[in-house]
Parts: sequence; structure tokens; C-alpha cells
Amino acid sequence: MTELLRNGRTVLVLWALTMILGYYGLGGFLAETVEGIGGIPVWPTALFLALLFVSLCASVMWARRLKAKPEPGGSQPDAPPLASGRRRFLTGTAAVTGGVLGAAGATIGRVSPWATVTAPALRQRVALTDPNPRDDWMGARVRSYRPLGDTGLMVSDIATGSTRIQHNADPVGYLKGLLDRGVNYIDASPDYAPESEGIIAEAIAGRPRDRLVIASKFCTREGHLRQGSRVAEYVAAIDGTLRRMGTDYIDVAHIHSCDTTQRLMDENVHEAFDRLEQAGKVRYLGVSTHTPNLEEVAETAIDSGRFKVMMLAYHHGAWPKQMDIIDRAAARGIGIVAMKTLKGAKHRGLAEFRPEADSYAQAAFKWVLANPSVSNLVVSFYDNQHPDEYLFASGKTLEQSDVAVLTKYDQLIAGTHCFQHCGDCLGACPSSLAINDILRYRMYFEDYGDEKQAMQLYAKLDQQADACIDCAAPCLGSCPQGVKIQERLIGAHEKLRWA
Repeated sequence: MTELLRNGRTVLVLWALTMILGYYGLGGFLAETVEGIGGIPVWPTALFLALLFVSLCASVMWARRLKAKPEPGGSQPDAPPLASGRRRFLTGTAAVTGGVLGAAGATIGRVSPWATVTAPALRQRVALTDPNPRDDWMGARVRSYRPLGDTGLMVSDIATGSTRIQHNADPVGYLKGLLDRGVNYIDASPDYAPESEGIIAEAIAGRPRDRLVIASKFCTREGHLRQGSRVAEYVAAIDGTLRRMGTDYIDVAHIHSCDTTQRLMDENVHEAFDRLEQAGKVRYLGVSTHTPNLEEVAETAIDSGRFKVMMLAYHHGAWPKQMDIIDRAAARGIGIVAMKTLKGAKHRGLAEFRPEADSYAQAAFKWVLANPSVSNLVVSFYDNQHPDEYLFASGKTLEQSDVAVLTKYDQLIAGTHCFQHCGDCLGACPSSLAINDILRYRMYFEDYGDEKQAMQLYAKLDQQADACIDCAAPCLGSCPQGVKIQERLIGAHEKLRWA
């Protein structure tokens, strides 16, 4: 065994296996953790760490036994002498460093889409309330109901989520007020906020159940059920939701925040749904996704013929191929519930946008609802102003003034807004700067008002944008959005560097 571990090829194979386990083991664990899945097994990660240790030891043993190359034309002894100590040290260090970097790269590669695509989108703050509410918003209520695909259900075009409803001083009375104003679709999940299910239970008590549409998720309070969970676990999760919400059934059960087609099509969740449907506990199967792999998950859901509802991240200008996906799903009779409908808060930091800023949320809602393929949108209600401000957009037609607001928004961010999932410019930088990260930190500083956080994040970068000052700027022209990269980076450095 010792002789085997001294062999360079064996060391190479061990590091290759370590990289594979880095991707599927530790990387898979981290990816599922970010996805919000509970009950993730730790043995693949433990196996990765054990193999990493073995690979390190094997590299050291191999380097210590490294032989010197025979002299050209000299004698050929049976046992060449050991290489010099310096050569063995450098070779061993190179092997260990290369192996560790490869394993780390494989692990990071598994989770990087969450950091480069999804995290920036979800991290963006939005204008939740208008600072100058208008009198004609007062008492606004739902004015339009739409079919939820071919389910036969009619749903309010603007629906309520339950993520933050507990932040209201009187959450039960607040939710009752929304229902009194015509909101009939409630999106829930036990992992959002544990207390929200009890709030829903009290708010819907005594109301005709058939006039409400309630959606929840195959989740527990600890997180999403992972792929391969037992059928009984899926069934128990829904039974727990029904018990806590005080209802005999839910209308839609989503496979929640789904990032893989394997979890989407897990035969156990589909068997569980079939049992729940037969028992009258769930009426329709759905999937929600706003993850890096949204397009593949959505396309697979459409082609499977199993799903009646899809809840997708959708706002003006968001996600490649989003319009085609939504139209194709609607053509198959799938109800589309839009989420993340308020695009990032760039307008909060642009003085030129102030005259129209008070209408931005309503314009964004009307843009989403102008698509006839969309059944409704879900937004988090919790502030006392939200019912007036948000429901005022219900049933309204997208006007030219709304388009002008959204167009101006996009024009104002054109050439300055970095789409984090792109990366087209990164290979053009001779200093290997994290261009997308630096421009994101500048956005935090300028638009979100998070100056301290932006400067702290920038300070942690190994390479900062002062490298751009004397650079020939081969990056120019590499951005498909027309961002003047060198100019924006130098400006970022001036704002973000510590004094």
C-alpha cells in the first residue's frame, strides 16, 4: 500500500477523485443548503474530507520518495539517488497546492451560480412603500380575477404572500382586511415564517373555503424536503401544513425553490402527490423556482405534463427566454404565478427618477399583468399602506405613462448596471479583476445607501480597481450592455477605498 501511494499516477487519480467529490459532496451539500433543503446527509462531505486528507498524505509521501533523474550518458544504477530536498519540497508543494485549488474550484463551481445569478437578484432591495401616498389610492381593492391555467380556479390578479405578514402589528386583522378587499389567493410555506400558518388559520376561519385559493409547499419548518425523501415524509409535510392552517385541503402544493430536474421529477414526491390528491388533501401540483437553473427546471416541468401551476421570478426585463417559457406554459394550461415582480431598487439612488418614483411599483405590477399568460402575481403585504398602494394597480391597463416609467428606469441603468450572471468581460481583464463584484459593491454604495457594507466588501478583495488607472483597457467593448468598464471601475475605487 505504501509503495502504491508513492506512485505519481496514484496521487493524480486520488486528486481527481477528490475534485469529483468536492463537486458532488461538499459542493452538493452547500448547494442544497443554499436552496433551503433540510435533512441533507453529511456522509458525502465526510467522504470528501477523508479523501482530501488521503490525497494530501499521498502527495507528501510521493514527493519525499522522488528520485533524481539519471545523468545523461552516465551509469544506470538500479536505484537512482533521491532528488534534492529543495526539488522534493517544491514538487510536493506544487502537487498539494494544485490539488487543493482543483478541489476548491470544483466545490465552488457547484455553488457559484447561486452567488453570481440568484443572490444578487434576491439581495436587491425594493421600494416597498411610497413616501407620498395619494388620496385616490385609499380603499383600493381587487378589480380583476383571472383563470389559474385550466384548473377552473379564478384568482385575484394581485395575491398575498406570507413571508412578512407577521411584521404587522395586527397580522390576523391585516390579512382579514386583505381578504375583505378581494384578495383570494394566499401563498404560504412552513419555512417562510413558522407563525404565518397560524395567522392564516385565524384569518380564514369562518370564511367559505371554496372562495379561497391557498398554495403551500412540500416543506417542513426546517426547510424543503430534499430529493429522495420518503413518500411518507412528503405526505407528513402536507398533513402538518393542513393541521396548522386549520383546513382540510390546499389548492396547490409546490415543489419549492427547485433548482434541479432531479428534485422536480423525484418519483417519491410525485407518488406522494398522487396519494394526497386521491385523499382530497391537495388539488394541484406546482413548482416554484427563481434559481440559477430556472430555465431547465421550467422547461422540464412543462414537458412532463404533471404540473398545473408554476410560480416563476418575472419582472420587466428579467431572465432570458422568460417570455417564451411563460407563453408555452400557458398554452399547455399551466397557471403562471409571478413573483419577484419589483425589480431592484436602482431608482432609489437616481435623482432623475424622483418625479416618477411614486408610480414605479404600480407600473411594475401592471407590466407583469399586461401579459395575458400570467394568472396573477404574489407580493409580500405587511405595511398598512400596502393594501392601498398595491391593490390600486389591480385591473388597471398598462398605460403609456407606465411604460415611460419603466423605460426611463432601464435607460437610467443602461451603461451602469452590471448583470451579474453575464461575465462576458471577465476574460478581457489582464489583472483578473472581479469586475462584476466591484460594480455590484458600487451599486450598494450609490443606490442602496449601504456605504459601509460596500466598502467592507471591497476591502476584502485581493485585487482592487486601482489597477485600472494605468491599464490599456482591453475590456472596453466587451460588455454587451455597454458599460464603460474602466471608467466605472476607477469611479468605484474612488468611492469604495478606505480613506
